[in-house]
Amino acid sequence: MANIKIIKPKVVIETKFSGVKILKTLEKFGRLSHKSEKKITKDSYRIFLKKLLNWGHESILEHVSISVRFICDRGVTHELVRHRLAAYTQESTRYCNYSGNIQFIEPLFYKKGSEKYKIWYQNCQEAAKNYNQLIELGSTPEEARSVLPNSLKTEIVATFNLREWRHVFEMRTQKAAHPQIREIMIPTLKIFQQKIPLLFDDFVIKEDKSLSYPFYAEKDLEYWQK
Repeated sequence: MANIKIIKPKVVIETKFSGVKILKTLEKFGRLSHKSEKKITKDSYRIFLKKLLNWGHESILEHVSISVRFICDRGVTHELVRHRLAAYTQESTRYCNYSGNIQFIEPLFYKKGSEKYKIWYQNCQEAAKNYNQLIELGSTPEEARSVLPNSLKTEIVATFNLREWRHVFEMRTQKAAHPQIREIMIPTLKIFQQKIPLLFDDFVIKEDKSLSYPFYAEKDLEYWQK
């Protein structure tokens, strides 16, 4: 059998930023529509942006984008790239030659040592062996990749604006989402909540790692007078 390496998924925030600076920038842009820039104070962004979200006026969030690198299996990236308002760059199986160094992402739903895990692991070994043999026989990487499974490790950089990130978190952290995309999206959400306070506070992660998303319904008419 071929030598393979099993790794866990990982999330890397590629964009360096100050969360408070982002919030103040969004307030500055948001106040442009009503020319209320003179009302900006040291902490006024807190009330202003909360009111903005309560109103459902999220278009202002499109002015800021953040890039994240996901190290995951290729099956996950097939779901991720379905989000249209984004930029992606992904490790290419057409050009990357994996012979002798094939990595697979460990599935969280198979307990290590179980029969299911053993079957999955054997399949990865067999796929790696077949891939290596095809390369040795003169196949190009883009030809040999046809025997590789979804569990193949890949890296992808995804860039979304903040409004789209909210949508991604809404869709990909719910219980109905695939467990492996939830495995990377819930930690990503937690990082965003830590680094950019206020904009993602309405996402509540429960103890069982499910997530509830409260949609705002109330319209505060006093917002426009602040």
